Amino acid sequence: MNANTIPPITEDDIAHYLVNTPDFFARQAELLASVQITSPHGQRAVSLQERQAEMLREKIKVLESRLMDMLRHGNENVIIADKMHRWVRDVLLTIDPLALPQRMAEELKAQFLVPQVAIRVWGVAEAFANQPFALGVSDDARSFASSLTAPYVGVNSGFEAVGWLEEPSVVMSAALVPLRPGALHSTAPAFGLLVLGSPDPQRFHSGMGTDFLERIGELASAALMRLRP
Repeated sequence: MNANTIPPITEDDIAHYLVNTPDFFARQAELLASVQITSPHGQRAVSLQERQAEMLREKIKVLESRLMDMLRHGNENVIIADKMHRWVRDVLLTIDPLALPQRMAEELKAQFLVPQVAIRVWGVAEAFANQPFALGVSDDARSFASSLTAPYVGVNSGFEAVGWLEEPSVVMSAALVPLRPGALHSTAPAFGLLVLGSPDPQRFHSGMGTDFLERIGELASAALMRLRP
């Protein structure tokens, strides 16, 4: 083959050779000490060992940051779970079904620091039909609740349900949680709606997780079944 037709050696060729020749640097140990590369923290030249140490330090910082995030999220989840435990305990200790919706709402405010909470239930037993929690719900609101297979979280778009709160005019964000028998994500018709409102536009936003809201909805549904015939 003519020397002029031999393809030039590329970086990939060199990298392939080094990967497949692990004892190269064992035979050429002095080469590692003499290699100089540019530091990313300026234009000064550093040794290969120093650059590798810098890369390891950067990786360690990234891993430490991820670990701190995991610990923080874990601690936040423990705190939320503890609040939910106290809320469920108070709900279970409420013997009188008539007092249950108000007690449930008050404890949600207290435990989770939600400024405003309202609960409406329909299709209740005759003994509860004239109670405030069973009145003032239109057919549209009932259909809307049944259409939800997950909590709505986001901006207050003038929902009828927000009007059930004590001060609806100051509500900027809301969470609307359907109440239905069984799993919250089922297609069974809803028999109620849990409404949480806040003047903070970011308290309930479309990007937040709703796992705990779903659990609260299912637990509230199970407790409020006592109001049904």
